[in-house]
Amino acid sequence: MATNNAYHLPHLFVSCLLTTLFCFCEFCYCFHPKQAMNLSTAAVEWSPAEIPKYQKKRKWSPAGATWYGSPDGAGSDGGACGYGDAVSKPPFNSMITAISPSLYKSGKGCGACYQVKCTTNPSCSGNPVRVVVTDLCPGGPCVPESIHFDLSGTAFGALAKPGEQDKLRGAGVLQIEHARVPCDYAGTTIAFRVDPGSNPYYFAVAPQFEEADGDLASVDLKEATSTTAGPDEWKPMQQSWGAVWKLESGSALQAPFSIRLTSGNTGRILVANDVIPAGWQPGAIYPSLVNYL
Repeated sequence: MATNNAYHLPHLFVSCLLTTLFCFCEFCYCFHPKQAMNLSTAAVEWSPAEIPKYQKKRKWSPAGATWYGSPDGAGSDGGACGYGDAVSKPPFNSMITAISPSLYKSGKGCGACYQVKCTTNPSCSGNPVRVVVTDLCPGGPCVPESIHFDLSGTAFGALAKPGEQDKLRGAGVLQIEHARVPCDYAGTTIAFRVDPGSNPYYFAVAPQFEEADGDLASVDLKEATSTTAGPDEWKPMQQSWGAVWKLESGSALQAPFSIRLTSGNTGRILVANDVIPAGWQPGAIYPSLVNYL
């Protein structure tokens, strides 16, 4: 018996070693850097208390829907959130919506993402599509309904069966279902659109492309570390309108600026260090190296 055990032990060792190597190779073969980064972020930065309800369990609720702008367009050029012509370009790609005041929340709802779907019309596909809030729908069909999506022509057409987009656009007011979902811009980093009215004493900016929650609860600014205010002083910005946040100063602000973002649903904090460079220009867009996912 002892002889048999001695004979089988090396074989057992080799078998285990080969199994371990095989599993390791399988892991290396399937390893995707972005997926690994997302898993790490989810494990480290999200606590159970932070996970918003819409990620724990998706809940579909009724709403009305119409469309505006051109049939294959992005609604208006920019809208009440202040994203400008970005609404028609990647990663928004015209998949945007104006929203009733109850979800617009005086601009705090800007950047939030929803899935919408329709089944009440023969031309409806029943498949959900993701849209992002970029505008306000204050009147018309948005008045009688507590929740209403005034979709871009592109987004409204995406609810239809293939080849039946024009039929669906001619249906008038649709009854749809909607659910709050995380934003996903496929790896795009957050960008900062400087308001055209900005100057050395007044700085305003619209952050865009925030993944996960999408909307923001607060925005803070820190001047260059060489200022007399000190390197660790964050100055709270005030919401100006839509997704635009402003800071008015009694003295000239010293760039580069770092921007600190606090998400709307979970309160998660993200810092874009020195994202607004010295010599910044009003109306310019400055991409960062960070995002929530």
